[in-house]
Amino acid sequence: MKAGRAIPFLRNSLAKSTWVSVTRRGVADISCEIGELHTGQHRVAQGPEPQPDPAMPKPSAEPTISPPAPRTRPDVSGLESIRPLVSTVEETPEPIGTVVKGTIPPWIHGSFLRNGPGKFEFGENSYTHWFDGMAMMHRFCIKDGEVTYCSRFLRSDSYVKNSEKNRIVVSEFGTLAMPDPCKNIFARFFSRFQIPKTTDNASVNFVKYKGDYYVSTETNFMRMIDPQTLETKDKVDWSKFIAVNAATAHPHYDRDGTTYNMGNSYGKGGFFYNIIRVPLPKEKVERDEADLTGAEILCSIPASDSRRPSYYHSFAMSENYAVFIEQPIKLDLLKFMLYRIQGKSFHKVMSWDPSLETIFHVVDKRTGQNSKVTYYGKAMFTLHQINAFEDNGHLVMDMCCGDDGNVIGDFTVENLRRASGEELDKFYNGLCTNLPRRYVLPLNVNEQTPVHENLVTLPFCSAKAEKMPDGRVFCVHENLYDDDLVEFGGLEFPAINYNNYNTRKYRYYYGCGFGHVFSDSLLKMDVETKELKSWRYPGLYPSEPVFVPSPDATDEDDGVVMSVIITPREEKSTFLLVLDAKTFKELGRAEVPVNIPYGTHGVFSDSA
Repeated sequence: MKAGRAIPFLRNSLAKSTWVSVTRRGVADISCEIGELHTGQHRVAQGPEPQPDPAMPKPSAEPTISPPAPRTRPDVSGLESIRPLVSTVEETPEPIGTVVKGTIPPWIHGSFLRNGPGKFEFGENSYTHWFDGMAMMHRFCIKDGEVTYCSRFLRSDSYVKNSEKNRIVVSEFGTLAMPDPCKNIFARFFSRFQIPKTTDNASVNFVKYKGDYYVSTETNFMRMIDPQTLETKDKVDWSKFIAVNAATAHPHYDRDGTTYNMGNSYGKGGFFYNIIRVPLPKEKVERDEADLTGAEILCSIPASDSRRPSYYHSFAMSENYAVFIEQPIKLDLLKFMLYRIQGKSFHKVMSWDPSLETIFHVVDKRTGQNSKVTYYGKAMFTLHQINAFEDNGHLVMDMCCGDDGNVIGDFTVENLRRASGEELDKFYNGLCTNLPRRYVLPLNVNEQTPVHENLVTLPFCSAKAEKMPDGRVFCVHENLYDDDLVEFGGLEFPAINYNNYNTRKYRYYYGCGFGHVFSDSLLKMDVETKELKSWRYPGLYPSEPVFVPSPDATDEDDGVVMSVIITPREEKSTFLLVLDAKTFKELGRAEVPVNIPYGTHGVFSDSA
């Protein structure tokens, strides 16, 4: 094929092929039919055009309210290298003992399960992005004040194939698998035009469907896991159960056991974001095969721009509503195919467009109907939600937000392994500051609702919303913090007392402070008073906190907060930390004589 024919060939291939799948977390499977792409940017639901009184001045098309001024953390210097936290480690498949110092409360019975990348090389090939590392699962088994530890690599198809070839043969989010060097030059050239296979390297989170545990990422594949042995079991393809091409690694759970999630789909109508519902079975059946039967699409939301759908990592959920946040982190589908030909990795197809709005799509869980009212705000990006609840005709949503969505592509292995010095400081100081915000959506908006008046009447909120002349509702946030949080570098990996306060009005959330590229503190925030409590020691890097309620709890913060603490300063100096959630003081720790890399998410299971 001549070079001049490459683009027509690509265009024809795209028109004939049904979809393009960009794999791995950081890009939640992009899928669309190229021939059916929509034009335009944000398509919004339009109500009847109000007829103004000729004697009255025409309402302004611009909002009369504005969000608080953005806050950023101060620049720092002299950051230590965290290279050991992004290095390949050995697995520990058989449980080993730990050294407990202090006291692990004897009422804690269960498993603290963690996930994250743990292998970054195969042979002479190395992964480009931190997200690409092979999934490593960890289990801290806690019983009668004692703790054991074990870990295993997920035996995904990606892991097995890479191991067999001793090189990277399955593409990931930031690493493109190169053609087989044993093929001839023509075979290697044409392999660039083949659709890359979707990875099943599920290294983001542990999730639960119908009582079974899975590890998950942001493609259409999950892997069923034995939570006691960490054995890799059945491979699950979402598309075999329901018409979606991917699902997030952050589902939500109702109190009756129903699981909600989000996934992408495509068709002649364009690109869609789907709310998924998976019911709890009437009877628990022990099985080795995954079962997602009964899963259904509750609602399909059309993308505002099918040529450039939005990336999303999670969604918000209250008792009666699910909220999809369409943010201006865009995925360029044509660029993805061009990059494939040019031998570039997938994470570069993502772009941040601050000129666009953020749209909040509100779906009624009871009816599956998308709200006729369009709620929107200024450009922002969010990865993780804190909580959402309804109060007196309002939907309150708390989440960690930033003002620069370029950050996802920055977490390359090269950047994270920088030596201490000016370059590492420059990289950190260039990252955006993620901070907790509260958005409040007024639910009772209709044609009679006046324009340009604050519709948020909750006495405990300073967030605002106003109806615009076109019928949409513009929202500005409230900052869920005081100035001292900025000194900790912002907050991410939020957690609450999920079992008892998810979808309900709450008071406390927990998270990680980011005074370094990776989290270097644990934080507790009082939403009502903005009082901040912290756990922070030089050279120690905590994982996402997990709250475990005490069995006789009377207050929201009766329980413990657990986190895995790692350090680049000393070999095999990992420990499981247990804090009193109320006082945020250390109760005890279990020291583990192994190296554990920095991970992503985890859960506590009292049944595993």
